[in-house]
Amino acid sequence: MKIRFAYLLIVLLLWNCKKDDRLTFEPLSFITEDCSHCPKVTIHIPKALDDKPISSIINNSVREEVISLLIYDDEIEATNIEEAIQSFKNGYLELKKMYPDEPVGWEADIEGKVTYEDKNILTIQVNSYSFTGGAHGFSSTRFLNFDKAKGIEMETMELFKDPLEFQSFAEGKFREQEKIPATGSINATGFMFEDDKFYLPENIGFTQEGLQLFYEQYEVASYADGPIILTLAYNELEPYLKFKKES
Repeated sequence: MKIRFAYLLIVLLLWNCKKDDRLTFEPLSFITEDCSHCPKVTIHIPKALDDKPISSIINNSVREEVISLLIYDDEIEATNIEEAIQSFKNGYLELKKMYPDEPVGWEADIEGKVTYEDKNILTIQVNSYSFTGGAHGFSSTRFLNFDKAKGIEMETMELFKDPLEFQSFAEGKFREQEKIPATGSINATGFMFEDDKFYLPENIGFTQEGLQLFYEQYEVASYADGPIILTLAYNELEPYLKFKKES
């Protein structure tokens, strides 16, 4: 009986230690009033609650990302999300003054979520859709990667031991996924890589399924093709990543 109790105690301690590595988040939402003369803005993002330096870094980075997606009025230097929403609204009202008969309203929909976390790394994916007139709206995805130990947001190339070596590996996987011949033009099947040379996307982030390389619409293909996504399995990435994935 004592042996069973001791074993249970060890299991609980290990579980709690693992759990303690995780940060605590709460949902934070901003939703504008529903009216016929104003743009519709809906924002759902995670807010880190822990009393740790990394929490402030995460919250500031997410807030700045949301602000950058909403700014339309250069006269407002937004320092918070409420001011950014007002900037978006001002942009719409200015357009309405110029084209009062324009029937189409504006909208912005932003959602952030934690896609990966272990004791070393945390990744938040921010998806957004905005429509400000024209033939279609604009969608984007942004990965924010954080080094929890150092308490910093990382640049994409800081994820890799040797970015060029990783790029070469990723190109092979990209060609395999998209059925592009192993040698010859990277644009042989219709892609639009600048100068006909493979390059990594601006957005790379950790997910539960693997490391995701996310090419936005227009980045390497036509709008009709949508985003191009390459997900690389973690068991193949150990030679390239600076961080060892924790199980």
